[in-house]
Amino acid sequence: SISAYIAATKVANVKQPLHIDCSQSWETWRGVKPNSFDLIVNINMIHITEMKCTEGLFKGAGQLLKPEALLITYGPYAINGVITPQSNIDFDLSLRQRNPIWGLRDISLLKKLAEENGMTFKQMVDMPASNKCVIFQKWSSV
Repeated sequence: SISAYIAATKVANVKQPLHIDCSQSWETWRGVKPNSFDLIVNINMIHITEMKCTEGLFKGAGQLLKPEALLITYGPYAINGVITPQSNIDFDLSLRQRNPIWGLRDISLLKKLAEENGMTFKQMVDMPASNKCVIFQKWSSV
């Protein structure tokens, strides 16, 4: 974890992680300030929360990231309406059976949310266990 890394290495340039509620407006996220974040990392949340949490993540990132800073998401995703491999298809089905508002989100939806909130899609990286690391960058100031 980030906290364990900070404790073990005694780094001074890494802050403790913030645990935030993406279903709430970014203004409620413990006194954070616009254009003050170098990076936002979101791991395994998008597929196990309601859509308003994903929307809140992207809205918050659009407000809080400094120009050219990154939003990095990690997890399983659909790509252009297609879920692969079979293990992710099964996982999506099991999520939707537990809660119909959960499930793998499509990368195209995330790209749209990024654009609506001042960011652009930069890169998608294949990760172990059929997950993806999806990277978005906030637009530079004009």
